Amino acid sequence: MTQPFIDFISQSPSAYHAAENVATSLEAAGFTRRAVLDDDATRPGGHLIISDGAVIAWWVPENPNPRFRVVGSHTDSPGLMAKPDPDVVREGFRQVATEVYGGPILASWFDRDLTFAGRVVTTDRKEHLVNTGAVARVPNLAIHLYRGDMPEIDRQVHTQPILGVDRPLLELAAESAGLAADDIVAHELITADAQRGEVIGDLLAAGRLDNLTSVWASLEAMLAAKDDAQDILVLAAFNHEEVGSASTAGAGGPMLERVLTKVAAAFGEPSEIIANSIQVSADAAHAVHPNYPGKHDPTHHPLINKGPVLKINANQRYASNAATEAEWILACRAAGVPHQTFVGNNAVPCGSTIGPISSTRLGLPTVDVGVSLLSMHSARELCGVDDMDYFVRALSAFYTGAQ
Repeated sequence: MTQPFIDFISQSPSAYHAAENVATSLEAAGFTRRAVLDDDATRPGGHLIISDGAVIAWWVPENPNPRFRVVGSHTDSPGLMAKPDPDVVREGFRQVATEVYGGPILASWFDRDLTFAGRVVTTDRKEHLVNTGAVARVPNLAIHLYRGDMPEIDRQVHTQPILGVDRPLLELAAESAGLAADDIVAHELITADAQRGEVIGDLLAAGRLDNLTSVWASLEAMLAAKDDAQDILVLAAFNHEEVGSASTAGAGGPMLERVLTKVAAAFGEPSEIIANSIQVSADAAHAVHPNYPGKHDPTHHPLINKGPVLKINANQRYASNAATEAEWILACRAAGVPHQTFVGNNAVPCGSTIGPISSTRLGLPTVDVGVSLLSMHSARELCGVDDMDYFVRALSAFYTGAQ
C-alpha cells in the first residue's frame, strides 16, 4: 500500500486537493457526486458531497440496518498561508507575505523546497485547484551571523518565503492552472513540502501525515468494506481541524449533520438512529520519541509499526469511552491487527481532535484512534509502513462490524 499512499500525499498538497482526490477515487468506484441532498441521496449505493476542502461520502446497502458507521478525519495540515496581498519585495528578493496556519513546528519549514497549493476563484466565480510546484524557500540565517543558540523565530518577520524567480506568487499560481493572473479574484494558498514521500526501511517520511494517514486509510477502508456492509457507511473528511473546526467545512459545521439527518429520515427517527450509531475519529497519535520518553505516560508507550493507537483522555480532549473503546478493540481483533493505547502524561497537555466536536454536536458515540507519528506538525513527519496496512484493515473491520 505504501506507494499508492505516497502518490496520494503527493497529489494532495492542500485540503482542497485532498478532498477532490477522495471524491475522484470514490466516483471511479461508482459513487455519485451530489449538489443537493434530495431523496436520491438515500437510495442504495454510494453518494458524496464536497465543499470548501471537506468531503462527506456515504454507502447505503440494500435493506441496511438503521445505523451509521462513521469514520471522521481532516484534510488540512499546518503551514504558511499566503496573505490576501502576498507580493513583497525586500533586499532584491521577491517574497510571499504569509500567515501561520495552525500550529506548525516553524523551524522545520526553513530550508525546504516549498510549493504553494490550494484554490483560486476567478472572475467567472469558478474555483480552480492550483499547485505551483517547488518555487519558494524560507532560508535560515547563516550561523556566522549569530553565535550561540538559533535566534527565536519571529512569526511575522522570519516566516516570509523567498521565491526562486522574480515573479509574483499569483502569477505562478495562475500559470500552474492555465489561468491569467488578472482573472484571479481571491485565493487560499498554503505551503507544502515539495519533496515526495520516501520509505526509509520500515518508516515513511512525508509531509501532511497528520492527517492524510487517516483520510487515505478511511478511503481505502470504505472501498474495501462497502460490498460487505450491513450498516450505512460514512466517510467524513473535514477541513480546518488544525484551527479549531469552527467553519462550515469543519467538524463544528453542518455538513455531517445534514447528511446523517437526511439519510436517517428514510429509515426512522434521525436522532434515535444517530444515537445508536458509532464514529471513529481518526487522527494522528504521538509515538514515543526515543530521545524524549519522559514526555509520555510511563505505562502507555505507543510505538511505530505496532498497530493503530486508541486515544483516551479523562478530561474529554478525546471522545473515547469504555463502550466505544470496546468497539474499536474488537474491530482490531477481528482484523488480526495489534492495537495500542495513548494516555497523556499528567504534566504534558495533549491535543484534541474532531471527535469531541462532532460527538457533542450530533450526540454520536465516538472513539478516537490514529496512526502513531514522530515529528507531528513538522513540515515532514514520520510514520510506520506496517501501521498504514494495519489501519486500513482495522477500519475495514470497523465498517463491516466484523466480530
